Amino acid sequence: MKRAFDLLLALLALCVLALPLLLVALAVRLTSPGPILYWSNRVGKNNSIFSMPKFRSMRIGTPAVATHLLANPDSYLTPIGSFLRKSSLDELPQLWSILKGDMGFVGPRPALFNQHDLVALRTERGVHTLVPGLTGWAQIHGRDELPIPAKVELDAYYLQHQSFWMDLQILAKTFFKVVRRDGITH
Repeated sequence: MKRAFDLLLALLALCVLALPLLLVALAVRLTSPGPILYWSNRVGKNNSIFSMPKFRSMRIGTPAVATHLLANPDSYLTPIGSFLRKSSLDELPQLWSILKGDMGFVGPRPALFNQHDLVALRTERGVHTLVPGLTGWAQIHGRDELPIPAKVELDAYYLQHQSFWMDLQILAKTFFKVVRRDGITH
């Protein structure tokens, strides 16, 4: 049922967001050199690697590490990068990953391929068996502000308590967090 819900919601979102997707793509193209999309290798279900698209918010040549590991993340942002990140518009291309089945709407956020500490802790707690999500329990409880062990604890809580009702609550709370821009540091 979860996969059917993800497919239906992704198709509906694509219909509703077609114009905003086009406008953001055009804005990325016009404000900085390089491709519109940034594809990053991410860790999916059972620690398999998949390629996840985002609208490019960082300059070409930015190191492929978690943003919090950059000495001065703001210096790598494109002219509209900060806006894209704070509004979460950079995440919209992940609808493609949802349609493909690499991601769902709700689950732990997919780790970067080189976030070995996060992957190891998630594997230890069994979280790696979940399909990663566009949003998740950890995202509504702190997003960028949480240290890795706290994120994993929240991901493990989701693993143990997941339900369709919980997913709907997470989606609703995510919507309000995005609108208020809560928990975003870069």
